[in-house]
Amino acid sequence: MIAIVDYGVGNLFSLSSSLRALGLEAEVTRDEGRLRRANHIILPGVGAFGDAKAKLDAARLTPVLLEEAEKKPFLGICLGMQLLFDKSCEYGEHPGLGLVPGQVTDLRSGLADKTLKVPHMGWNRLEIVKDDPLFKYFNGGEYVYYVHSFYAKDCWESTLGTSQYGNVAVTGAVRRGCVWGTQFHPEKSGDAGLRLLRAFSEL
Repeated sequence: MIAIVDYGVGNLFSLSSSLRALGLEAEVTRDEGRLRRANHIILPGVGAFGDAKAKLDAARLTPVLLEEAEKKPFLGICLGMQLLFDKSCEYGEHPGLGLVPGQVTDLRSGLADKTLKVPHMGWNRLEIVKDDPLFKYFNGGEYVYYVHSFYAKDCWESTLGTSQYGNVAVTGAVRRGCVWGTQFHPEKSGDAGLRLLRAFSEL
């Protein structure tokens, strides 16, 4: 069973629908026991980093997620990926889960062309920079769907894939141990995203 963490900031319906369309058993939950019994965990997320981390802490989910991320395949999506890092500079400095070394910063600060729109929204090519089982059914250069204004940096050792936006190589996918993250939304990325979710389910 794949547990989708419910802490009030995720696009839960489309993600669970995508997993079920693949014939996978998925459950939206914040129950500690269900999270521990799951074979895989997905941490989704949309919105602001500080608010999301506060909601994880208030729901008392942070300790169990830190423990389970050491034992089983764990995937953070969009804001869920950003939460994996040490900290974020979104509207102040906020500590993350510390599962992947690096920090999250404003995309605007890195763009040389200030006319480029932020948030970075829409389809972009994901170039694979490091082979990984997550890409078992995915080909480098396929298009995936992004919606974000902040991105991860100082995380090259963990980076699996990037997407170019102006002069910025946006960190698109990361891995450390049995923890993966995608800045893009696999559940909104058509067939390519579904294939990535299938590969995650087989990890």
